[in-house]
Amino acid sequence: MGNDSIEKLTMPKWGLSMTHGKVVQWLVEEGASVSPGAEMVEVETEKITGAVESLTAGVVRRLVAGSGDEIPVGGLLAVIAAEDVPQAQIDQFIENFVLEEVEESDESADAEPEYVEVGNRRLRYLQRGEDGCPALLLHGFTGNLNNWLFNHSTLASDRTVFALDLPGHGQSSKDVGDGSLEVLIGAVAEWCESVGLDSVHLIGHSMGGAIALGVTLLVPEKVRSCTLIASAGLGSEINAEYISGVVSADRRKQLKPHLEKLFADAGQVTRQIVDDMLKFKRVDGVQDALTLLASRFVENGRQARSFRDQLSQMEVPLQVIWGAEDQIIPVVHAADLTETARVQIIESCGHMVQMEAAGEVNRLIESFLSEIDG
Repeated sequence: MGNDSIEKLTMPKWGLSMTHGKVVQWLVEEGASVSPGAEMVEVETEKITGAVESLTAGVVRRLVAGSGDEIPVGGLLAVIAAEDVPQAQIDQFIENFVLEEVEESDESADAEPEYVEVGNRRLRYLQRGEDGCPALLLHGFTGNLNNWLFNHSTLASDRTVFALDLPGHGQSSKDVGDGSLEVLIGAVAEWCESVGLDSVHLIGHSMGGAIALGVTLLVPEKVRSCTLIASAGLGSEINAEYISGVVSADRRKQLKPHLEKLFADAGQVTRQIVDDMLKFKRVDGVQDALTLLASRFVENGRQARSFRDQLSQMEVPLQVIWGAEDQIIPVVHAADLTETARVQIIESCGHMVQMEAAGEVNRLIESFLSEIDG
């Protein structure tokens, strides 16, 4: 039995700037049997802590990295193999795992963001994967394409997947027109046209979900399916204090309590997350853009726009995913949708469910899209 029967678990690359991760704790022991999708180890980055999952079935033959170790992207964390693989082969595999292999592997490489002019706006996007019917990831209010750092690469394993910085966000133009949702919907539809997407699976989180619904209604012939994650646009209730608080805060102590509402576990909000948000808000044009968007998105403490009554007009497959402990948009908005909507509620997760339960969310999306594409 050769080394092709030995599988490596390596440090993933979560986000464009990640170069290494710190092993927090192992969730399995040596000798344990694991299956694909099993959470193996918690890893801490400068941004956030997440779980690394096994991509294969087998036995954990060696935990190479220890708790507290700093491991570069692509570095070896553990070795998985069948029980009958000789220990000598495991030892040899680990000894032969050299940095040159890491540097040349796909794991350490990453796509570079691109820009396209759409109307009078310059929009940033990131493309991963190839073939298949493409998917487009749309982040929420004050977010950017890095909100999908636990999802993008996995979803791109069998199709092209784009992540977009919406107008007013990330490194896209800060021009948001009159601040209405219709401006963002139109910009996304134009972006799809500009990059040649004739058919696309839309995946939207929070405000991005409302935009996905709007695009579906605007150009239904181009939308293959719609996945909504903790989506706006399905009811009127929203945590207006969160929206106004995030917009107005200009100090760490002011901002952090609001960002903590995004997660079921407030400890997920690191100092780096807070600092990154403050840094973004200080970019020229951002404060005005966010203030205008917020004023149109939430009026009198409620969502200004709901697409719930128009769902029956949508003929595309619809999936709705929500965290049961969402403190921003209530999970009750996932109830009593169209009879054909596939609704998934994930326990012990908040508004950022695609981060908190990335593995489960990824599997739900992959299964949904695979069924549609056949």
